Amino acid sequence: MGTILHGRHVTLRPAAAEDIPALVAIRRTPEVFARWRGGDDLTDAVTTDLAEPGTETFVIEVGGRVVGAVQWYAENDDEYRHAGLDIYLDPAHHGRGHGTDAVRTLARHLVDDHHYHRLIIDPAADNAAAIRCYEKVGFRPVGVMREYERGSDGTWHDNLLMDLLAAELV
Repeated sequence: MGTILHGRHVTLRPAAAEDIPALVAIRRTPEVFARWRGGDDLTDAVTTDLAEPGTETFVIEVGGRVVGAVQWYAENDDEYRHAGLDIYLDPAHHGRGHGTDAVRTLARHLVDDHHYHRLIIDPAADNAAAIRCYEKVGFRPVGVMREYERGSDGTWHDNLLMDLLAAELV
């Protein structure tokens, strides 16, 4: 089944095909869809995300129920070695610390078990709630990546590059 990680409130386990309907329902919520999008066929988008080479996706469970997903990828060139993360969470679980717990749990796994000394994450620059969540784990702003991501409105939007050094993980 793969690695299962336990946080204070969440359990992270490898995403599987049977999780797709729950993840599609979460991605369909307006708050998540605005950030993650996925086109007209969200089932295909989630299925494609789970099969992405080089990316490992965990479902986030609270009380045995899937409430989101957190994924990571690696840059393993010896001179630039680091890992990157991304997350989405059911809006019904926003503000409860579940996102922070999921990010912290995955970050701890990447630092302790995979020996990454640096992690990155790049939320939309206007996503204040996500930025606060990542700061609680120890991520710090590095700088704004201007016109980094095309939004659903077709215009370019800024993202904030944040990083975390292993010693800064809280």
